[in-house]
Amino acid sequence: MSDHLYWKSAAELGELYRGGKVSPVEVVDAVLDRMDQVDPQLNIMVTLTADQARADAKVAERRLRSGEDLPPLFGVPMTVKDLAETAGVRTTYGCTAFTDHVPEEDAIGWARLKEQGVILLGKTTTPEFGLLGVTESKLTGSTSTPWRPGYNAGGSSGGAAAAVVAGVGPVAWGSDGGGSIRVPSSLCGAVGIKPSIGRIPTADSTDGDSTDGPIARTVLDAAMVFEATAGHHPSDRFSVPRDTRSYVEAALAPGDLTGVRVAACHDLGQKVLDPGVRRLFTQALDDMRAAGATVEEVGIELPDTMLFFDHLNGYEYLEFAEEMQAGGVELWPMILELAERAKSVTGRQVSAAFRRGKTDIYNAFTAAMTGADILVTPTTPVPAFPHGGDIGPTRLVDGQEAPPLGLLIHSMTEPPSHAGLPAITVPGGFDSDGLPIGLQFIGRLWADADVISVAARYQRATDWHTRRPRL
Repeated sequence: MSDHLYWKSAAELGELYRGGKVSPVEVVDAVLDRMDQVDPQLNIMVTLTADQARADAKVAERRLRSGEDLPPLFGVPMTVKDLAETAGVRTTYGCTAFTDHVPEEDAIGWARLKEQGVILLGKTTTPEFGLLGVTESKLTGSTSTPWRPGYNAGGSSGGAAAAVVAGVGPVAWGSDGGGSIRVPSSLCGAVGIKPSIGRIPTADSTDGDSTDGPIARTVLDAAMVFEATAGHHPSDRFSVPRDTRSYVEAALAPGDLTGVRVAACHDLGQKVLDPGVRRLFTQALDDMRAAGATVEEVGIELPDTMLFFDHLNGYEYLEFAEEMQAGGVELWPMILELAERAKSVTGRQVSAAFRRGKTDIYNAFTAAMTGADILVTPTTPVPAFPHGGDIGPTRLVDGQEAPPLGLLIHSMTEPPSHAGLPAITVPGGFDSDGLPIGLQFIGRLWADADVISVAARYQRATDWHTRRPRL
């Protein structure tokens, strides 16, 4: 049985633990063996905490046998993206300047998960400070999707998403500002949640775009992690009180999609979409109709994603690159490219992006969802692509001029982030090359439970999430 333990969900492990059928020690051993098997092919780990994980598993085993009333995630092994600070465990932020950095305190979300009794397997790869849509850095190199080693896992939570799909823990902890949970989840075939603004607190929150969040193989598992970490924290002025609805109950709500009104948009007005992604998205809409949903295709007018990205974030890349280079730190080429682009951005453009741009994006989403319960789009405009596809000349996608893939990959996930809206990606099929694509369900502000409920019902109507890579 241990050969298959690494494919058990967090919900299943909880039942097995409490029924005395499986021990956390067995599970951690199985998952660590799996890590040894797949990490050389995928490059998902930065720091491994195997010895501590085994020690924690023994403690968990004793407490479970004692009959204590323990949290649902107790004894479940998981990985944590190497941007989240973990007290006493090396946290590099994906940057060579922090190779030996060991924090003294835990990030808020991870602290809450520790209180739940989860077991840390290790820290997963990320680009320098999560600043790219691909998981590539001078510190760790390139991380691959489990479906095709050598093809990018996406970023910036690439190691976390690849780990989950490869069987290295049923859940993982990531972060998402413009798609850094949803993009790698899509390219790896996982479930990833970007909560509404303030749902999950972060101590360094500045404008609410960026948030921590869960990655899993099922919507239910992701909802369990979300529920354990949501709620106000005094260190985050943008954080809000706990939701009045249970995310777990939303994921478990019975029924199909009957009565659900879906607004569907193929490209969020960005006009670039791979033909294979378009075909699978169209099929997914048919699957929703077959499950009872009413689907209406809508248009939406948004700013050019790449241009808005430069205006909103360019100064951050420029400042970071200059600081690192002054210290002699070598950075990944794409960060330098983005910093160079930022030199032409004016203060007026930055101010307009912050002051008016986000409101315009929010209003556009509100209009697109008029008369609908949910908005659905492809999560990424292209499937996974080979390493090295993050920089280079303009290329064509379905006859349309497209920016470098490492920039294009976030074009569907950036806008809802700027609007502060909840979004979840779930597996939506595989293209002719066997690469996964994701469906992004976007909800109204604060409607996180509704988004989870619809995504869970769609997932139950399909079997994409049950497929496993051959590693």
